[in-house]
Amino acid sequence: MEALGRHLVIELYRCAAEKLNDVTHIEQSMIGAAKESGATVLNSTFHHFQPFGVSGVVVIQESHLAIHTWPEYGFASLDLFTCGDSVDTWTAYHLLKEAFEAEYGSATEMWRGSYRLLQEQQKVPTAPLTPAPIPIAPHYNRNVWLTERSEDCAFSLRHSGDLLYRKKSPYQDIKIYQTYKFGNTLILDDMIMCTEKDEFVYHEMITHVPMLTHPNPKRALVIGGGDGGTVRELLRHDNLEEVVLVEIDEDVIDASRQYLPTIASALDHPKLKVHVADGIEYIKNCDARRFDLIIVDSTDPVGPAEGLFNAAFYQQVHRCLTDNGILVAQSESPMFNSQVFRSVFECHRDIFGAGQVHCYLAYIPTYPTGMWSFAYASKGSAHPIAAFDAERSRQFTEKQQLRYYNEAVHSAAFALPNFVRELLV
Repeated sequence: MEALGRHLVIELYRCAAEKLNDVTHIEQSMIGAAKESGATVLNSTFHHFQPFGVSGVVVIQESHLAIHTWPEYGFASLDLFTCGDSVDTWTAYHLLKEAFEAEYGSATEMWRGSYRLLQEQQKVPTAPLTPAPIPIAPHYNRNVWLTERSEDCAFSLRHSGDLLYRKKSPYQDIKIYQTYKFGNTLILDDMIMCTEKDEFVYHEMITHVPMLTHPNPKRALVIGGGDGGTVRELLRHDNLEEVVLVEIDEDVIDASRQYLPTIASALDHPKLKVHVADGIEYIKNCDARRFDLIIVDSTDPVGPAEGLFNAAFYQQVHRCLTDNGILVAQSESPMFNSQVFRSVFECHRDIFGAGQVHCYLAYIPTYPTGMWSFAYASKGSAHPIAAFDAERSRQFTEKQQLRYYNEAVHSAAFALPNFVRELLV
């Protein structure tokens, strides 16, 4: 060596797109390449960006190995710098080229910190300026991040780095990560659906608001909600005689049973009937006036849930409700997705009547902006405030030891900020 370090700049072309968008595969490949090259790994930090791209760095005792990927172009750019000559940088190059299935790559090696130039400087130290440090055994820390990113904002969760579950079903890409702050987290098509830490907010609010304002609900239908959280909350109500869950993707149900057991705890309840089917087709074939309550627990209006946001679907929902039936649907963030939010309420008003449709809010940390909305539509005389029995709600809340919903939250949820009111005009 005639320099302080070696610097390898790597470009990989025509890589497998799925490899370049898989944060866990990239982290493991980078760490493996560093170790095979003779480096000592100290820690790693990796971020996955939605919908495409991963950035990350493996800090090694000898310096670092960094990457950024562009899956949509099949391209990855890497930077490997090592102090001294103990690390074989070219081994890392070949291993990573293979790991990302690159058709071809290029690498340029530079020597950094030329001894000749350094020795020409004045006052070159002939002895260490400080005593040599006492050797410390390396301690490796992982620091891997999932980032749900839209065009203008992002939300990140640090996770263990290992995928608990990954499957591409016929409908969507399903992942479950173990995150440090929010526990096991269900991701569908790179969007956070629910976490063990805060799921109770969503599931309690989408369920108990209609259940405690309907005069006598006996039969309830949930469309979507394969994680099981909504049916878990419904089955707290002893007066229900039947609960039906219609979920299009059986793999979501299976993954939730295995890795989200506290959310999926009621999926085997004797009152529950589970149908793996398209909710749109189920509603078309459903008998008129079949259900007292229908809950549309859908994902965002993309992919398999897109059809759950149009008038034809909700006309069928209206037909399937009893004369005093209630519909509740998640209606997105009024701040983050105001266009969809407004269209949901316009659709419901056209079908149920303007005076029969109401908006209420809940606050869920892992959903975009934290503020989330629900649409409450009544076919008959049920009203979320006028028909609300606060004492009944209090007794139920205390008996069930709910964590978010109570009688005061119920009433307050319908008090809307001015900007939300303006969207509903």
